[in-house]
Amino acid sequence: MILVVDFGSQYTQLIARRIRESNVYCEILPCTVSVEEVREKKPAGIVLSGGPASVYVESAPKLASGILELGVPVLGICYGMGVLNVNAGASVGRAERREYGRTKIEIVDDSDLFDGFEIGAAPSVWMSHGDRMESLPEGWTVLAKSDNAPIVAFRDPTRRLFGLQFHPEVVHSERGAEVLSNFVHGVCGAPSDWTADSFIDSTIEGLRRRAPEGRVICGLSGGVDSTVAAALLHRAIGERLTCIFVDNGLLRAGDREMVETSLAHLGLDIRVIDAADRFFDALEGVLDPELKRKRIGNLFIQVFEEAAAKLEDVRYLAQGTLYPDVIESVSVRGPSATIKTHHNVGGLPERMKLELVEPLRELFKDEVRAVGRELGLAEELVAREPFPGPGLAVRIVGTVTRERVRLLREADAIVREELRDRPDAANLWQGFGVLLPIQTVGVQGDERTYDQVIAVRAVESLDGMTADWARLSHETLEVLGRRIPNEVKGINRVVYDVSSKPPATIEWE
Repeated sequence: MILVVDFGSQYTQLIARRIRESNVYCEILPCTVSVEEVREKKPAGIVLSGGPASVYVESAPKLASGILELGVPVLGICYGMGVLNVNAGASVGRAERREYGRTKIEIVDDSDLFDGFEIGAAPSVWMSHGDRMESLPEGWTVLAKSDNAPIVAFRDPTRRLFGLQFHPEVVHSERGAEVLSNFVHGVCGAPSDWTADSFIDSTIEGLRRRAPEGRVICGLSGGVDSTVAAALLHRAIGERLTCIFVDNGLLRAGDREMVETSLAHLGLDIRVIDAADRFFDALEGVLDPELKRKRIGNLFIQVFEEAAAKLEDVRYLAQGTLYPDVIESVSVRGPSATIKTHHNVGGLPERMKLELVEPLRELFKDEVRAVGRELGLAEELVAREPFPGPGLAVRIVGTVTRERVRLLREADAIVREELRDRPDAANLWQGFGVLLPIQTVGVQGDERTYDQVIAVRAVESLDGMTADWARLSHETLEVLGRRIPNEVKGINRVVYDVSSKPPATIEWE
């Protein structure tokens, strides 16, 4: 495997994702990790991520002593580059001007890291830094430079240490994936054996060891994550799996019907629980999105425990938690800042009677889809667009009531219907409606209205970690702007969200 040591960059997940695209398994650990923990992982190589701090600041996060002496190749990116340089006794200073965005660099020396690049090549790369390397230790070599930074890339050939000032993991860096692949395969010699098929085999074996006896209940939502998790568990433990589908009143149009028909064909034992009243009671008057998530998460667990009490020998609760859910829910000095508390991660009560099983905890979303296809799941199940665990509650900005859910559900159904087959929406990661906490004046049927506003959110993305707003055609936007107010009583205005991630997130809450 390759280990990524996280110093707080919002791009850290992308590093791991790009490495996995080379069919090499990769894990992310906080910069507080000890040398003993790293040694136990037996990595083929280590990547030090970027981060928001400056390496010359006294409070800047440090790398544990001994990690660089393990004898494995290390690649430092941005802040990680500075960590390598300072650790060796060289100097880092403030750049003459900070660099954010695309920058031309020049390759000035041969190395395994830039294998396939000609000396003098000038790729455009993505910079995001305020520091720069001022000098290098004796024996180290400059591999690339830019107008603003005399040392954009370096290597220590004796210990196989490499540094990059730019971010090869972002798609804006030309041939960035090639640079990472050169490090992973050429420098580290990591084999390309991380595949959906190998994951299925190892996971099924692991699930049988993890839950050798007793019943497992799986929280089934109808989304791709919980569906693939259930399919893996069913293959691993068979009839010892019972799926619990909770209708919390916050589902999209048609979700419950799909679970009761399409998912039942997989041979799963599915128990449907109507708990809408309890969820609406729990959300009454709640405005804060984090509190919404926690209350929904806690109530989910409570409902599962109650369902478990009606079954015999239930010992485990399975969830479709993904790797980004885990990372985004963690916040310590070093790992990436908390973006949101995921309901599968931050919503668990301190006291839980069931042991947790998370078969997809190591995967990114597109890897889950690949596993689903390898398991033989229908494309309509595997290709379903992401839907947050808390449901429509986090697509309603402000209070959650039955009437507000009705408005959003009806409007969202129109959005998804229109975007399903339109050519300009073919590359969407997802598209949905958001109910805003405001009312505006309108004119409908020659009468004055004072009704609600729907925002349409449609984004394109490779993995959900970064996203760009979709350039839908004027025709598509016109149809949405006409149909929603005409067909949903209580809506008189439609707006379109043109925010990318970052700086925004895909969801509004």
